[in-house]
Amino acid sequence: MQLKPLVRSLAVALSVLAVAGCSSTGGTQDGDAYGSQSGSTAGAGTGSGVGTSGTGQYGSTSGGAGQQADSRIPEVRTIYFDYDRDSIKSEYESVVMAHARYLQSNPNARVTLQGHTDERGTREYNMALGERRARAVQRFLNIQGVSPSQMSVVSYGEERPAVNGQGESAYSQNRRVVFSY
Repeated sequence: MQLKPLVRSLAVALSVLAVAGCSSTGGTQDGDAYGSQSGSTAGAGTGSGVGTSGTGQYGSTSGGAGQQADSRIPEVRTIYFDYDRDSIKSEYESVVMAHARYLQSNPNARVTLQGHTDERGTREYNMALGERRARAVQRFLNIQGVSPSQMSVVSYGEERPAVNGQGESAYSQNRRVVFSY
């Protein structure tokens, strides 16, 4: 029966609306800032989207409901994952939804979803986990109506850490998917 996917989509949409209303801005969630530290992230994006004072999480809000204009790439381009997990955390659903809106309203735009892991685990396992994380984001975007031709997936596993070092502080910043336009 088709009702279950519809109910699930409706539940996700309501959750996103609730989270979007409670979201806060964070300066450390931008994938470009991490990419520029290592200098080796290919295709980190065309604009940094960093350092715009007085703006909301997704860019300047010009007298409206606080939503970003669909013609601008969302500022937050990195979402983070729990250890050994590939499910999107509820706190990042609004970020992924913003990217879905952007991609839907800009059918010529393309994004590469870059999956990353921390250094724990074998190289092969981490490559597979990075791909699973990126594919989870791809599926979410696809459910929201983004064309599969606009998305590509790449896994870097543990090879391109955002933060060097050991310990949960570094590990948590390396378990991520970066939206690269």
